Amino acid sequence: QVQLQESGPGLLAPSQTLSLTCTVSGGSITPSYYVWSWIRQPPGKGLEWMGVITYDGNTYVNPSLKSRTSISRDTRKDQFSLQLSSVTPEDTAVYYCAAANKAIAVTVATLYNYWGQGTQVTVSS
Repeated sequence: QVQLQESGPGLLAPSQTLSLTCTVSGGSITPSYYVWSWIRQPPGKGLEWMGVITYDGNTYVNPSLKSRTSISRDTRKDQFSLQLSSVTPEDTAVYYCAAANKAIAVTVATLYNYWGQGTQVTVSS
């Protein structure tokens, strides 16, 4: 069974760039029957899908975040990463990496069936 683990800094100052990495175990990020996403949940709000990377490296980003977000992967390490630039306090959230047993990009957070435990990211001066 696929397991995911997020890693990265928990506290950033405004205008910095958030970098998070998701390490996958129990499987690989290259099979065609998985897609891999970053999803976040701000305090008191619902889940927000941020972006996805497919088995062949294609990426799709939430249009509301597109100008600040990039997703990449390292197939040798079975990792994929998120970069979110110019963070503000509104980017404070629990950030999750997740996987779905789908062969196409999935943009709905609730359709993901494998989740990391989540990592708290706080943006504050």
